[in-house]
Amino acid sequence: MTVVERIQSAITTVEDARGVPLSASCVVHRGELLEVLDQARAAFPTDLAHAQEIISTRESILEEARLTADQLIVHAREEVAEMVEQTEIVAAARLEARRILDEVEDEARKEREEIEAYIDSRLATLEVILNKTLDVVQRGREKLQGAQEKDALSELAD
Repeated sequence: MTVVERIQSAITTVEDARGVPLSASCVVHRGELLEVLDQARAAFPTDLAHAQEIISTRESILEEARLTADQLIVHAREEVAEMVEQTEIVAAARLEARRILDEVEDEARKEREEIEAYIDSRLATLEVILNKTLDVVQRGREKLQGAQEKDALSELAD
């Protein structure tokens, strides 16, 4: 039995003791009560040491728990900061990617316009050359037509 249980036993013995009429006193068996109190006294240093050990252990466990909790909080804050940083990096990367895409699209549009203008100018030049060639061909045919008519007239005249 522990000290507390022995003291509780002594209290129960006194409570259950036969009362003295017209008095607050009671009759208890001295030997029994002294034996319970002696056992409590003998167990007290052992129980007290055990209680102090438990309290000491509890304090070290609580301190360890506090340290662990502090470490978890620091770690969680670091992870949150890293996640926020990654979110900012991702947002910045997306903005940069959008800017680059817009730049490339604008450059591609300008180059396409330049190429189309170049092709149009080359085609216009070719058109002029072809028209001149067509005129030359037309005049050549007309000359041939005229020469053949002269030959036909000269044959008739002959």
